[in-house]
Amino acid sequence: MELREIECFLVVAEELHFRRTAERLHLSPARVSQTIRLLERRIGGALFERTSRRVRLTALGERFYREVRPAYQELHRAIDHASAAARSADGPLRLGFLGTAANELTTDVLGRFRSRHPDHVVTFSEVRCADPLGPLRAGDVDVLITRLPVREDDLTVGPVLLSEPRMLAVPSGHRFAHRESVDVEDLADEAVVDVAGPAPGYWWEFHAPARTPSGRRIPRGPVVTTFQELLAQVAAGLGVAPVVESVSRYNARPDVALVPIRDLPDSEVALVWRTAEETPLIRAFARIADEVAHAPGVHAVPA
Repeated sequence: MELREIECFLVVAEELHFRRTAERLHLSPARVSQTIRLLERRIGGALFERTSRRVRLTALGERFYREVRPAYQELHRAIDHASAAARSADGPLRLGFLGTAANELTTDVLGRFRSRHPDHVVTFSEVRCADPLGPLRAGDVDVLITRLPVREDDLTVGPVLLSEPRMLAVPSGHRFAHRESVDVEDLADEAVVDVAGPAPGYWWEFHAPARTPSGRRIPRGPVVTTFQELLAQVAAGLGVAPVVESVSRYNARPDVALVPIRDLPDSEVALVWRTAEETPLIRAFARIADEVAHAPGVHAVPA
């Protein structure tokens, strides 16, 4: 029995439609029918009842589905783990980072990592704020340096590397530009630049609350997909945006002022990786990052 036959059976069992199965598997409907007939001959019984109007599992097919699906998933997990192990042994460690989350601390982490693992190359990919977890979920990166919160069942949150105050980005001529601080209630009178993307709702709510503590709605302004677009909209006077203190070091521009937000919690940055594809190399990188973040003289993480 071939793995392709099992895959074809499972997809037909989910879709209950041969044409949709063919589209998912990039096969012809005739090839799907042929594969199912071959599987039924191997088993010795019909797995589906097929008419011109519908397809449904037989009692034998339902039992086979219940028993084979977990085994098929386990097999794919084993393949994924083996692939991850192969990458950790021979390939680079692919590091993703979200904006200013990759600050000077990352340079220290990489220096120590390279000294201990000289045979492993680290590659970098910047992740868009519109989809901070997408590249990690897609397998494009192995480890992500990103801003919390991250509360996902399939992802592991590693050591917190730094914590920094929240700031409000406003046009340099804005009425808030020369204030010592603002609070979240002030945002109810402003249009806050919005970011479009599939990030979890709780993540957006932490970084740009929808309402003030008193319950007032915070209006949304222009929609962007990248951080540079966000700053450009702020500079043009089309909105304001909650950001972090390190923007003043890495993305400073004369037409944007940063004002402390006194009643938002600090923004924490941590390592995140796919739980099912954790490797010894990822654990080693996480340990080194934790060492650097908590080394004497490093004040990125509050005691």
